[in-house]
Amino acid sequence: MRTPWRDFLRTETGSATFLLAAVLAALAWANIGPDSYEAFWGTPLSLELGSHGVSLDLREWVNNGLMTLFFFVVGLEARREFDMGELRERRRVTLPLLVGIAGMLVPVAIYLGINSGHASVHGWGAAMSTDTAFALGMLALIGSRLPAGLRPFILTVTVVDDFVALCVIAIAYNDRISVAALVVALGIFGVILLVRAAGVRRGPVYALLAIATWTALLKSGVDPVVTGLAIGLLTNAYPAARSDLERASFLFRLFREQPTPELERSVRQGLASAISPNERLQRMFHPWTSYVIVPLFALANTGIPIGSEQLSSAVHSPVTLGILLGLVLGKPVAVLGTSWLASRFSHGRTRPPVGWGATAAGGTIAGVGFTVSLLIATLAFNGDQLEEAKIGILGAVVCAFALTCAVTAVIGLLPRRTRIRALLGATEAIVDLAAPVDAERDHIRGRPDAPVTVVEYGDFECPYCGQAEPVVRALLADFGDVRYVWRHLPLTDVHPHAQLAAEAAEAAAAQGAFWPMHDLLLERQDALRASDLVGYAAEIGLDAQRFQQDLRNRIGSGRVAEDVESADLSGVSGTPTFFINGVRHHGAYDITHLANAVRTARQRVAVQRP
Repeated sequence: MRTPWRDFLRTETGSATFLLAAVLAALAWANIGPDSYEAFWGTPLSLELGSHGVSLDLREWVNNGLMTLFFFVVGLEARREFDMGELRERRRVTLPLLVGIAGMLVPVAIYLGINSGHASVHGWGAAMSTDTAFALGMLALIGSRLPAGLRPFILTVTVVDDFVALCVIAIAYNDRISVAALVVALGIFGVILLVRAAGVRRGPVYALLAIATWTALLKSGVDPVVTGLAIGLLTNAYPAARSDLERASFLFRLFREQPTPELERSVRQGLASAISPNERLQRMFHPWTSYVIVPLFALANTGIPIGSEQLSSAVHSPVTLGILLGLVLGKPVAVLGTSWLASRFSHGRTRPPVGWGATAAGGTIAGVGFTVSLLIATLAFNGDQLEEAKIGILGAVVCAFALTCAVTAVIGLLPRRTRIRALLGATEAIVDLAAPVDAERDHIRGRPDAPVTVVEYGDFECPYCGQAEPVVRALLADFGDVRYVWRHLPLTDVHPHAQLAAEAAEAAAAQGAFWPMHDLLLERQDALRASDLVGYAAEIGLDAQRFQQDLRNRIGSGRVAEDVESADLSGVSGTPTFFINGVRHHGAYDITHLANAVRTARQRVAVQRP
């Protein structure tokens, strides 16, 4: 019942609470004991090997070291969206790229307008960058009110933002770049590309090369966290192939018969190779980045002493106002304005993946600037101006969260149809189901003209399909406008009777009794031998002699093979796998999650209808 995607969302949502707690703890610490706060995070820590080494204070180790792992996970998720998610349709990448660039230019223009004629004008970079950690954390806190399609959109925007911001730091705010060290870093990264092209899949090799790249970038003066982002974006994501899973099952059977250390190692390698490195690395690192690294980052950086004197000075400071208005006002204007212009000039071909209300919420979320903003502020300012910049950055976090809550609250007050359109929009979802439902061919239960179609690829011997069957029945009972389609995917490597059971269902279909046989097979999964199947045919009133002859002649094998081929084309490798209106359902298959997915599909159909 658990899936990697559910685990990922659960981790992200839970970590948002930790992040908020860390921010509050840092503020309390810095205002109660400011000297101890700065002394602790300013403690130097050195790692040396012979005459070489790296020496940073604790805050720098968090910001430049541990946050590299966070950006690595961000890169992994962005690559997964590019390979398997919404962005696999390449035309959908265009808008996030444009929004990411405009989302930096507009805040910079606002900051320059407010600080024109002041010595603080050179700090324009502090107003341009969205903080990925805080943006995703905020989205997790209020994510239940917004459509799932907003997350990959915001993620792509922030990835573009991060890359451009790091380049700005290197070019505009760093006059101490070591060209030699930078060339070394690029050379090592080139080696990573060659090793990847050679098909090397050993993690320690990439880890050593990544550490070397990170060290070289640190020595060059360029922010080394870009290493994590780049490596994450290079890590492929793909669904588990059925052939790889069958090989893993074969290796496990060999180990079961002869449990030797050599076969144990083969089983582990076979299991690992069946899952993409992207998914394995996300499962390994995501809990650490969510529950440890990001809260530590917040604890190390949000400790800003705030008193009446500082606030009074900040209210009239062009630095504070430039950063605050640049992020809180400039980001939403850029996101909404760029999306509207792109949709207008492309005649609707390039539009946000969600409705305009959800896009507005995405724009307010993008107003959270923290990591890179603080980094640029420390490079551009000192003394009172630095404190004013920090107050502006922290104020932007608070204002962005408040605005996002306000936007979602307004959307919630809209009439139902208008609210659905504001959240989902008119963009069609990407269809994952390779073979569309054919009323003349497919086995359909429910209204033939129902607006929502649930397709299940199943195996009559699979215990999980047996568990899903009462859920499907409840779904059909609760929703009168849903039709259900069963397609065969017998997993013959683990279920020896599944193929015969599937052919028995088709033999029953030849006598107009597919669904009675379907229900009986899932009810009696532990008795699927040929003699059992003939008995079931007699029990539901079929011509047993004809059924037995059809089963012997395998009249249903061709139909079963067609279903298996359509499963392969749709990237299905396990059972049960559900598609709702052609979109693959990645959540759990209990009644709550399937019902929510059906409601979303029904709402989308209602919005798209004239």
